[in-house]
Amino acid sequence: MELFPVCAEGISTEGRMIQSERGPRRSKVSSDVEIEIGILYKAIPELAKIFRITDKIGEGTFSSVYLGEAQMLDGRRELFALKHLIPTSHPARIAAELQCLTVAGGRENVIGVTYCFRKEDHVVIVMPYLEHKAIVDIIGSLSFEEVRLYIYHLLTALRHIHQFGIIHRDIKPNNFLYNRNSKMYALVDFGLAQGTADTHIEMLKDLVRLRKVPRPVFGERNLNSCTRTPSTAKQVTLKTEMVKLSRTEDPADGRRLSSANRVPLPVRTQSLSQRPQRTVQQGLTCSCYLTDRVCNICMSRKQQVAPRAGTPGFRAPEVLTKCPNQGTAIDVWSAGVILLSLLSGRYPFFKASDDLIALTQIMSIRGSRETIKAAKAFGKAVASSRVLPRQDLRTLCETLRGRKTSPDDGVTPLREANKDPAVPSPHRIQDDTPTHRPPQGASKQHKEEAGESPPSLCAPPPNHGEHSGDTETAGRTDCKVKQDEQGWDRVPDEAYKLLDRLLDLNPATRITAAEALQHPLFKDL
Repeated sequence: MELFPVCAEGISTEGRMIQSERGPRRSKVSSDVEIEIGILYKAIPELAKIFRITDKIGEGTFSSVYLGEAQMLDGRRELFALKHLIPTSHPARIAAELQCLTVAGGRENVIGVTYCFRKEDHVVIVMPYLEHKAIVDIIGSLSFEEVRLYIYHLLTALRHIHQFGIIHRDIKPNNFLYNRNSKMYALVDFGLAQGTADTHIEMLKDLVRLRKVPRPVFGERNLNSCTRTPSTAKQVTLKTEMVKLSRTEDPADGRRLSSANRVPLPVRTQSLSQRPQRTVQQGLTCSCYLTDRVCNICMSRKQQVAPRAGTPGFRAPEVLTKCPNQGTAIDVWSAGVILLSLLSGRYPFFKASDDLIALTQIMSIRGSRETIKAAKAFGKAVASSRVLPRQDLRTLCETLRGRKTSPDDGVTPLREANKDPAVPSPHRIQDDTPTHRPPQGASKQHKEEAGESPPSLCAPPPNHGEHSGDTETAGRTDCKVKQDEQGWDRVPDEAYKLLDRLLDLNPATRITAAEALQHPLFKDL
């Protein structure tokens, strides 16, 4: 059975497309892009017979996307998106992406595939082109009704692919395109997709063999179990290896070790448990469990391998904590982060340099106790040095949008509950996060390079005159009037209730895409 009838050495035109006219390009592009387009034509000569590539419209880690124009048999010209995969992409990964597009694509707001070119190790996937603008460019002008429809259609696409057992893994605004004029939507980029246990996509099953088997990692309760081997079972001799400590401080007790008192530590290399060597809490193999320290035994273990593909800022808690069992709920969490960005007017909302900082930022919004409880539910132990209270989502979003400015309005429980400046707050999660308010003198170039939304949707222009206070008040008033016209003064409670369900820290109780579509927020759709 041919899995990918659209993929061939050249192209199957099916009588619909004729040779393109190789004239001057419609839009002016940089010399670097011109060179890249020339290299692509050289790598796959058949492209030049069909398409006139006019621009480069996207680039990622594993592919580049170009805009191509072709003349149809009926005389009209049509635009296509040409995705050129990097030559080092694994064949199974390419086949899986193609099958996701052919099986689930073309309906329910999921992009389809029109053609596929391949020559040697170069593959180009041709898809319909949907003209769109980046969310960062339009987030300040979106009405609440547009946000509601955007999330509804995103959840529709997620419900559709989840029915096929497809986990997208990279849900973000850049991968869910929106045309404001035509009110059309498209979920794109299945390059990181994985399959559920019962997936309908056969090629996604083949990807499982490419993954490494999960290995022990500190912080897992089952790993620290001291259950003895039953007496009836065959005794297995544990193999140990000696690991020398370097001339540094022992992470467990902070003492400096010298070469004279350096003692090799036995390291467990099998998952079979052994009797603790110290007098510690029963059921633990070391003394660092649920503490803010990591002992040498845990440091010697190999890190656990778990899927963590995706874009920083949109990864679910179970991804950040390397939970080996991940399902379609990680896509729903990402949809929740998108809704949080749109309701608050901040994009990206979360921005962290590593997974632990990302988890801390989530804690500052959803609460540390709640995060610890949820992590325990899916087999992970999370320790927090401070108690971070859970935020009220409506108050948080309205504050960041500029609709609430006075502490008397109850800006956030966190700011009221903890006066320590070292504690993260919705206004100060990390200095490099978009929710941090930078000095007004910050350059516009920095904001554009970072791809961030402005610090405040209602921030007035800088005015250092004697009437600056009046100008600021007037600016805020005008902004609120504009937001009122966009419906931001009438955001129903149902929107924040849905947001709370989408951002459920526990994947087992997190709402599904199908359930979310039945939410009262969408009762008239």
